[in-house]
Amino acid sequence: MDDKKTKRGIFTSKPLHIACILVMLVAAILMLWHSNANSAQAAPALMAQVYFDGEYRIGDGEWQKIVEGEHIPSTRGDVTLRGNFHLLTPDGEYVGVCGAEMPIALYTDHINVTITEGENEPFVIDIENQMFGDSTCGVDWTAYVLMSDAPLEIVIHNPHGFGNETAIDELLSNTEIWANIDFEKGVLDSGSVQRNAGLLFVIVSLIFLGTALFSTLTHVKNSAMMWLLGLVVLFAGAYFAYSADGVSFWSESIVTNTAMVGFSMIFYMLFVCIGILFYLKRTRSVGAATVAVLGIADLALFILPILSDVRFYDTWLIWAAIQIAANVVLLVCVVMEFFSADGRSRWLCMGALLPLVAFCVDAVLVWLGLWNGGAVSKYAFVILFVAAMFIVLRIIPSSINAAAKAKELEIETKALNAELAESRVSTMMSQIRPHFIYNALGSIEQLCKIDPPKAGELVHSFAKYLRGNFGELDNPKPIRMSQEIEHARYYISIENVRFPDMTFSFEMNSIDFDIPALTIQPIVENAIKHGLMKLQKGGTIRVVSYETDTHYCVSVEDDGVGFDTSVLLDEREHVGIRNIRGRLAAMVGGTLEIESTIGVGTRVLIKIPKEERK
Repeated sequence: MDDKKTKRGIFTSKPLHIACILVMLVAAILMLWHSNANSAQAAPALMAQVYFDGEYRIGDGEWQKIVEGEHIPSTRGDVTLRGNFHLLTPDGEYVGVCGAEMPIALYTDHINVTITEGENEPFVIDIENQMFGDSTCGVDWTAYVLMSDAPLEIVIHNPHGFGNETAIDELLSNTEIWANIDFEKGVLDSGSVQRNAGLLFVIVSLIFLGTALFSTLTHVKNSAMMWLLGLVVLFAGAYFAYSADGVSFWSESIVTNTAMVGFSMIFYMLFVCIGILFYLKRTRSVGAATVAVLGIADLALFILPILSDVRFYDTWLIWAAIQIAANVVLLVCVVMEFFSADGRSRWLCMGALLPLVAFCVDAVLVWLGLWNGGAVSKYAFVILFVAAMFIVLRIIPSSINAAAKAKELEIETKALNAELAESRVSTMMSQIRPHFIYNALGSIEQLCKIDPPKAGELVHSFAKYLRGNFGELDNPKPIRMSQEIEHARYYISIENVRFPDMTFSFEMNSIDFDIPALTIQPIVENAIKHGLMKLQKGGTIRVVSYETDTHYCVSVEDDGVGFDTSVLLDEREHVGIRNIRGRLAAMVGGTLEIESTIGVGTRVLIKIPKEERK
């Protein structure tokens, strides 16, 4: 079965369709599970549980009862909580109000928290306090030690107003007893799977980038795609690692953690968009312009925090809006490509749609507060990563094989060039034998006595002939047929002086093609020497060029004595013919055929494929 048909059959097979649908369903179930969890951290199973019982209000609004599982928005103004922390056993049994000197672990997601107990000095968690640097905005755990069992007032301020709609829900659902090492270990363990997956992706990306570097250095195709794949996996891995639970215990610099989450997602989406350009054909110009604008916008948003007081986190809303706009344009381009593509290309278009749609869904759902972070993009990446691994497992071996073949081809090319150079020298030397020079000079000497003007013409032809032969030494490329015929005419004009009873004719119906130099003249010389000179008198040589639908052809015919083609030609006498056949094949993909009948004559046919000229 044909390979192309086999590949097409795989991409259009029903089992593969069913398998892909099942993968999508599993991914959707995982996403729903993630959204229902709606929590950034998983509480250690053996730790005592803490919950806040009381009421809240937004701004100067009405006080409302805090109900477990009910959403309290963090982007509509400052939120004030009033009440107490209560303690439960690991099994969920009520213990009582948390009392003095009990350490409470508070989870903050880009928010400021001010806690006041009675007349005591307020405890402030200020994520953008200048004493901590330009901005310590990010995700962090802070220990607060209760001073008494008196009611608390907690004021929560969101300095950004976007991107962390569920911050108060996370604060309330993740409050725990800070049990030193056990607490930190439990939080770290809750994010270990995602963090380890991220580190694994980073390691795999280094393999991809190493393969891309190898492909680039060895001039193997697909190197650009390998570079893009490596960069996409690298930044996706960084996003997985730095957005995992417990990142503040794994990497204590909040500024670095926040920057890494932002940088990794921005670069991930940028390189995804660049990769999509490889699959665009009809809409490539629109896609390229969109990605160029996106890249310029990303660069501007990187520079803005450096040149102004705007913090990097505050640029994320603008970036998300620009990225969504770019995604919409690319989605339209990919959909247009989908309807004009074949079966296999349609699967690639579907793969290109996945990260674009996933990001848009993430942006909308984070804005609505349905979940926190790029959950959909993570699952979309995992699906595409698994698919990409199958592709890479095919690309890497083929790249290595291609590199090996390229090296072999380079060696063969050098050997072929050396052989062609040797062939050109051999051909030239075979044409300028001493006896030919002696005969030509002898003819010139005789003509100087009886016909000086004719002698001058012969000297001119002889000079042109020698120039054509010596020029071949520095000519590794084929020449035009018109030049080759001109060189053959100079040779014939010299021989015609010695053999005036021989007849030569040219019928050039096609001369607009390339042919290796010193091809026609040696064939004519062989026709004279081995065909006509063995006749008692005269003889005719006819050179004809013409073309068919697929080939350019040159025929050299003589009516000489002919020979038995089943008998091997003498290698020394016919070295020129052997070299011509080799140079025709190597330089223009041509062939040389010899037909001969004893007592009738010989015909040499040269055929050069037309496609070799393109």
